[in-house]
Amino acid sequence: MLFRSVTRYLALVVAFVQSIGITLGFDSLSSMGLVKTQSITSYIQIGIIMTAGTMLLTWLGDQITDKGLGNGVSMLIFAGIVARLPSGAYSLFNEYVIKTSGSDRWKGYLFLLAVVVAVLVVTTFVTYVQQADRKIPIQYTRRASVSGSESYLPLKVNVAGVIPVIFASSFIVTPATILVAFQQSHGDEQWFKILSEIFSLQTTTGAIIYTLLIILFTFFYAFVQVNPEKLAENLQKQGAYIPSVWPGRDTEKYVSSLLISLSTVGALFLGFVALIPQLASNIWGLPQSIGLGGTSLLIVIGVALEVARQIDGLLMKQEYVGFIR
Repeated sequence: MLFRSVTRYLALVVAFVQSIGITLGFDSLSSMGLVKTQSITSYIQIGIIMTAGTMLLTWLGDQITDKGLGNGVSMLIFAGIVARLPSGAYSLFNEYVIKTSGSDRWKGYLFLLAVVVAVLVVTTFVTYVQQADRKIPIQYTRRASVSGSESYLPLKVNVAGVIPVIFASSFIVTPATILVAFQQSHGDEQWFKILSEIFSLQTTTGAIIYTLLIILFTFFYAFVQVNPEKLAENLQKQGAYIPSVWPGRDTEKYVSSLLISLSTVGALFLGFVALIPQLASNIWGLPQSIGLGGTSLLIVIGVALEVARQIDGLLMKQEYVGFIR
């Protein structure tokens, strides 16, 4: 309960800062100016309104979590990503087919076909890694052994999920949003140019920092999700142990080393998927506005898999209820 409250207050602060930064960015990019009265009071009022909308969506996400399927906030993000896909697909079709003629149009069709195949391949790869896990055999000293039956402790290859990518994106986007407020007054100064290059996913420096942040958060969140010390303690209380590993401290060390190995693979996987839009833009000239970047793809697949698991669980529960009745 305390963690949820802290998260809400932190979301409130970040939403307010980003709302003001977005307003300043729109106003600086518009020749006519979206904000007629450019004063601190006006920006604060706009920030409060946009923050209120953000908190309304947060509350709606909590309601979906309590009364619906899956994580409510993730479902809202999922809906927003899927809603942008048709416009992104049309922009690609318009750019490479409608605006071309003759042989270039056939090249455009082939290019779009290659994009579809690439998206399917990447989606299959991400789905496979997201579902992959390492099964640790578990034996119980207080249970009678049954022939052919084994217990496993499943640890996902990508233990941290999509959270490291979201955290890393926040660490990059939030300073970039704040820098927008200083664009008009300090846009030509050296410190502003350096920070703009660092906190931008369009530059090589920003992409490297983004990848390093993903790796760092992957290791951190993996040990938050699976606490080796607590896991070893719970196994010992249940009279369970990992074969060829002593209970207690040795089990903790074994799980920690296994988490490091899995997190290494998971970090490389997340870094690669998150950088796919940047690589596609630099190598093949594919626009990043198609609406399905690396982070979006991870969120869409993760939410879809989670909802599918919950639906399967509910259907199985209904079958058991019907069988008992």
